[in-house]
Amino acid sequence: MKRISAVELGLLGPFAALAAALAWRSRGWPLVHDAPILHYIAWRIGEGAAPYRDLFDMNFPGVYLIHLAALQLFGPGDAGWRAFDLLWLAAASCCAAALAAPWGRLAAWGAGFFFAVYHLAGGAWQAGQRDFLLSPFLLLAVLGVARWAEGRAPRTSLAGGALALGAGITIKPDAAALAAGLLVAIAVLAWRAGVSPWAPATLFAAGVVLIPAAVGAWIVTRGALGAWSQIVFDYLLPLYARLGRPTQWTFYRWHVWVAMGAGVALSLGTVVARRGFTARHALAGLGLGYGLLHFFGQGKGWEYHLYPLAAFAAVVLFAEVGRLVGDGRALAATPLIVSLAAAFVLLAEKGVEAGDTAWIAAKERRVSAVVAELRGRLGPGDTVQVLDTTDGGVHALLRLGARQPTRFLYDFHFYHHVEAVQIRRLRAELVEALDARPPRFVVLFQQGWPAGGYERLRRFPELADRLGRYRVDARRDGYIVYAR
Repeated sequence: MKRISAVELGLLGPFAALAAALAWRSRGWPLVHDAPILHYIAWRIGEGAAPYRDLFDMNFPGVYLIHLAALQLFGPGDAGWRAFDLLWLAAASCCAAALAAPWGRLAAWGAGFFFAVYHLAGGAWQAGQRDFLLSPFLLLAVLGVARWAEGRAPRTSLAGGALALGAGITIKPDAAALAAGLLVAIAVLAWRAGVSPWAPATLFAAGVVLIPAAVGAWIVTRGALGAWSQIVFDYLLPLYARLGRPTQWTFYRWHVWVAMGAGVALSLGTVVARRGFTARHALAGLGLGYGLLHFFGQGKGWEYHLYPLAAFAAVVLFAEVGRLVGDGRALAATPLIVSLAAAFVLLAEKGVEAGDTAWIAAKERRVSAVVAELRGRLGPGDTVQVLDTTDGGVHALLRLGARQPTRFLYDFHFYHHVEAVQIRRLRAELVEALDARPPRFVVLFQQGWPAGGYERLRRFPELADRLGRYRVDARRDGYIVYAR
């Protein structure tokens, strides 16, 4: 194996060291924010509940299956979740490295280390986010098409990439946009090679639909297809998709994307200038375009929606710097190296700060307090209804092994588009379920989403009336416990 050069060591060493340092600092990250909710759903499914029919949630079934596997393999605790997240990160980084590998060792290792640093700099709440889980499937899809275009195990590569992308669609359905883009790319590449595009395009399309079809069959066998369809077409698309749109698209330490964007532009510009643009470069560029669509198309402005863009940016960032320096053009490589250095500094600062976030510690204390409040007070068959979004209510239920009397995991559904017939139906369903199966406890969390506090109950008088039939058992920081 060729020895590592001083240039490779100088460029890769800092990112490798930062990735290792951030990974070590992350060893105590808790299961927090969205992940415990998905863990709870997976636990309930493992206990026999049907997704959507018994658990009202807007995520797609692939997410539940991944969390179900994580629970089975690693357990429900913080350490198990940490192990799963780091293993998934390692897999995603290897996928990025494989896509960049033909451009040299520096490009491959740089892609892997950069994506690892990007993820670990985000903090505990980014661990296991759906868009992070999606990223390796997207990379594998593009890798499969690239290998097919280069004539390397063409049928196997194309089929493998298609299956990976199909799995990704079961996590985030907008990955179908990348599937459409790759189908067009396959047709164009086949035409340029002077061969018929029908066989490879058909193979790819068939591979893409295989896993979604299997997951859809699973939903049917669980008796959840009608409930899933109702959530998607009556709630998700017409109402939830319009909820929480940002007034601005910036987020915590967003400036790192200025450096990353400059580095991507410089790297691709250098390839074009030297007329070295290949099918793999074009496909990586297609991935970048999909990443932009993925972020802005969802219309929420949440930082973790940038994961697909970050994955393909990591692939492109180091693609040219090794060649420039190796050809003796260190001066030409300077702007790109400066961009990488700026991204390194900004991610390092972000990673240090995000590792000790006060709101995560506060949420952990709140979850522990709710668990302590209710542990030992639930008899056989007793249920607990939490009225919360992501402040820790469902996480407390997971730790307690407690069920709810309704299928509602969150309460924000009841406070937006309140004149819509769909929301009126959801309100009626909640009240009817509470009347039919009164819970032993109700835990009302103060923080509403996207806004509001305890006063939101005034906008739902039927629920306020039911809570009035309970006594206030405890009033704590951030929540109230009602007992029957």
